[in-house]
Order: sequence, then structure tokens, then C-alpha cells
Amino acid sequence: MKQWFWAILLFICAGIIVGIAWAANFIDIAPDEGRLVMSERHEGWGKERCQSCHVLSLIHKNAPNIRGVVRDKGYDTCTGCHGSNGTAAERRCIICHNSDDLPSTPILSGKHAHNFLRNQDTGNLSDQQCLTCHEASDMNGRWDINVDLTKLPDQWGLRSAYTHESEFCLRCHNREHQNANFPINGDYRDPIIAIEESWHYIDKHGFASGSGQRTYAGLRPPYRYGVVLPCTECHAMHGTENAKLILDDSRKGVFYSTFRQEGVPVRSINGDYSQLCVLCHQMEILVEDGGLDTGNGLFGVHQVGSDCTLCHTHGRAAQAGL
Repeated sequence: MKQWFWAILLFICAGIIVGIAWAANFIDIAPDEGRLVMSERHEGWGKERCQSCHVLSLIHKNAPNIRGVVRDKGYDTCTGCHGSNGTAAERRCIICHNSDDLPSTPILSGKHAHNFLRNQDTGNLSDQQCLTCHEASDMNGRWDINVDLTKLPDQWGLRSAYTHESEFCLRCHNREHQNANFPINGDYRDPIIAIEESWHYIDKHGFASGSGQRTYAGLRPPYRYGVVLPCTECHAMHGTENAKLILDDSRKGVFYSTFRQEGVPVRSINGDYSQLCVLCHQMEILVEDGGLDTGNGLFGVHQVGSDCTLCHTHGRAAQAGL
């Protein structure tokens, strides 16, 4: 009798194990795009208690970069990555993405941040503001503009794919088809709304670029003339001490720069952006203060300490490059 009992118990346990393995392999908790946000295909759709099915000690055992913080903070972290699961649960992002738990993804520091209020870029970002730009990021460590950025409508009202990161910015920063949820008011010549048109001019740094043949020519490798740079090369969305969201640390932008990982400080005052420009620009022939330290240990740009915007402005069609 005991043998039959143990045989039956073993059979039941084996069935449970097989069932768990089947569920782990075949129950799809994400949409077809492979993102993390759950859809109705999730077996637990509409249930608020993630712990009903998911054991905290086993969650993300193959994701060591986040397993610790998820285990420490518990099930409150689930909605940030996986969505509200069809419930009224609040999506929480900053519970993990903060200066203590994930301090470099992204770097959240500085009194200015992009909170989508004109002339009020002061203060820390909230969970809801994170989701404005990153509604369904897959957070796999590889940047994909059409996965990691929210699809905002284009000028035809379509949620078309982005071909360049700055297209995302231009879906709001334009004159004629601004996002209804975040309208931007300003003078017709204001760069914050004129940038869509001026992006096509010789600018810092839209489709057209300098030729590299002028007096102040010279770039730090791997930068080269003719490359279209994203807005986030110079503007820090998540936090900066500088006005106009100019980055204050090379780790917050200049994605192609050799200084990207070094944390070179950047300070901009009264239109003097020499500490920013010098991260990418270095004159081949040093003239006009070209050998002068800009204040962050680097040199290679002219007119150090002066107002750069007197000559270099967004979208100045007559400008012949930087």
C-alpha cells in the first residue's frame, strides 16, 4: 500500500513539475514585439497580486543586474517593467531607476530635468514622466529607438517608425503638429518650436554639417563631419545643473565621445558653451584661445569664455558649420 501511495505521489509531483516547465516555456507574458509590457495573452491578466503566481525568490534569477533590487523591493517593482496587467495598479519606474539602486541607468542628478512644462524644467522626474518617453521599453541594454521610445504621432497623425533618435523629439518640438498632450507655445522663431525646420539647415547638428575645411576645423575621433547627431548628444533629459537642459557631465550625453565614460564636467554660463563643444571639437590649428583650457581640463575651441550663441544658433541657414 505504501508503495502505491509513494508512486502516486511521485506521479503527481512529476506532473506539477512538467506543468510548471510547460508554463515557463509556452505562456507568453509579452506582446509579439518582444517587449516586457504584458497584454491580455498573460495568463494572469487582470490580477493585481503578482505573488499569486510568481515566487519572488525565483524572479529574474537569470538577470543578475536587476535581481537584487527586485528581490529587495518586492512586487512593487513589477509594474514598472511589465505594465499594469490590465488593472488600476500604478506603473512605478523610479522605484528602481534612482540614484541609489540603479545610479547610472540613467544618471538622475541636477536641478533641471525634462518635465514637459515650458520654462519649468526644475525638479525631479516622476514615474508618469518616465512613461511619456519610455512607455514600453524592453530594457535589454541595447538601445533601439523604435522599441525604447514611445511611438508619438507624426505630422500625418500616424505612429510611424523613427529613422533617427531626434525624430522622436521633433514629434513635439515643431510648429504645426505638436503633441496634443504637451503643446509648446512660443514665438515662430523660437528654436524650441522651430527646430523641425531648422534641423535641415547647417546647425548644431542637423542634417547639414560643416565641411571641415574652415579655420576652426577639427573634430575628436570618432566624430567626423557629415554625421547627424541626436539632440541628446548635448541635452540631458534626466537631469542637469545647466539651463536649457545642456548636459553637465559627459556621462549624460556625447555618446560617440571618448569622454563618454570619464565624467568630464560641463558648465555653461551666459551662452559660453566651450566646455560642451570641446568634448567633440578640437581645432587642428590652434587660433583664438584654441590652446586655452576651457575650465574642464580640455582645450581646442576658440573664443573661450565668450557667448557662443552670437554666431552659433539653432537653424541659422547662413551658418557655414561649426
